[in-house]
Amino acid sequence: MSLSSPRTVAFHTLGCKLNFSETSSLSRLLEQEGFEKKEFEDQADVYVINTCSVTDNADKECRQLVRRIQRKAPESLVVITGCYAQLKPKEISEIPGVDLVLGAAEKFNIAQHLRELSKGDSARICSCDVEDVTGFHSSWSVNDRTRTFLKVQDGCDYNCAFCTIPMARGKSRSDTVSNVLRNAEELAAAGVQEIVLTGVNLGDFGKGPDGAGTTIGINQREENFYELVQALDEVEGIQRYRISSIEPNLLTNDIIRFVAQSRKFMPHFHIPLQSGSNSILAAMRRRYRRELYAERVQLIKNLMPHCAIGVDVIVGFPGETDEYFQETFDFLHSLDISYLHVFTYSERDNTHALQLKPVVPMEVRHQRNKTLRNLSYMKMQYFTAAHAGQQRKVLFEGSAKNNMMEGYTDNYIRISTPYRAEWVNQIVDWTV
Repeated sequence: MSLSSPRTVAFHTLGCKLNFSETSSLSRLLEQEGFEKKEFEDQADVYVINTCSVTDNADKECRQLVRRIQRKAPESLVVITGCYAQLKPKEISEIPGVDLVLGAAEKFNIAQHLRELSKGDSARICSCDVEDVTGFHSSWSVNDRTRTFLKVQDGCDYNCAFCTIPMARGKSRSDTVSNVLRNAEELAAAGVQEIVLTGVNLGDFGKGPDGAGTTIGINQREENFYELVQALDEVEGIQRYRISSIEPNLLTNDIIRFVAQSRKFMPHFHIPLQSGSNSILAAMRRRYRRELYAERVQLIKNLMPHCAIGVDVIVGFPGETDEYFQETFDFLHSLDISYLHVFTYSERDNTHALQLKPVVPMEVRHQRNKTLRNLSYMKMQYFTAAHAGQQRKVLFEGSAKNNMMEGYTDNYIRISTPYRAEWVNQIVDWTV
């Protein structure tokens, strides 16, 4: 099968908000090339799976998706990109039905690769050493959801013991402030109400290709994340910004104070913790200790008592004894936070954590995950109840399920109400 005639494409995204923004940009690239976008459940000439590789489940899900495509559309082309594709291209190329594997440097050249591809050839791998991944491609999701994810940073220079992201996405690099502002203005013109700033290590914003195309080193940093949020606050037409996730050591007091007085940056932070035990944080090679985390939360709550704070935490990391897990539970219980994203540790190839002992049994990992998810539910219930009766602004989304619509308050409380077309993509005063 050759793709010289009009053709259709369907996408599926695994993983993080950054992946969603990149998938949306890939979709626009192919639509500009004449492709018609289809839903993933529909029949299409090309299926693109944008993968994650943070956990084993993401790898397994990728394989299951390829099998589903093979059953319903055996003649269609299957393209795999994303983190899993960069980390294990040969492994993916051997999955029956896969035609093209695009690594980190090639994903945005997808149109060119598709022009050269025919069904029936052996799977083609277009990848490179991650050290050679130096370019930055801005991307955003638009028309996919009311909140638009705008990628402003990529890659990571950190070396956390459990993480494969630096191996999958390369060194930290970012867009320029001026280009981010242009993108925000374009999104405002398209009617976007809320932008979620995304990146792999968002607080590290500032490194990247300069005007001459060379990479700015850490000692030649010319811009930073604080300057970016200040500049974005002045863009006309965008009503709301959120910071998707920011490391506690990079969430400066200046950024917190700025958000506290900003009309456009929402009172909502998502701050990875990973463990409430300093011993485990050290083993994880994290760049802070729990005391600094507690200080950040305290300052946020002093300045913005109504602020939502979400927390990433990993359970079952090697060496996490019952005592260390209890430290994490007690620490999280004591913090004035709103919800948790709980991840069960899974072994990843080529990570330092594989050398650490003792390994936590899988059933213990799952039990700890359940314990923290229960804590998260209670935290969110308490946070929501604390705002009962208050009037807050809600941005309602367009999708309707069972004739209901959803939206989020400025401080990230989910609201559900009977569908009203006039409220779609509108900010409405709401009593919680």
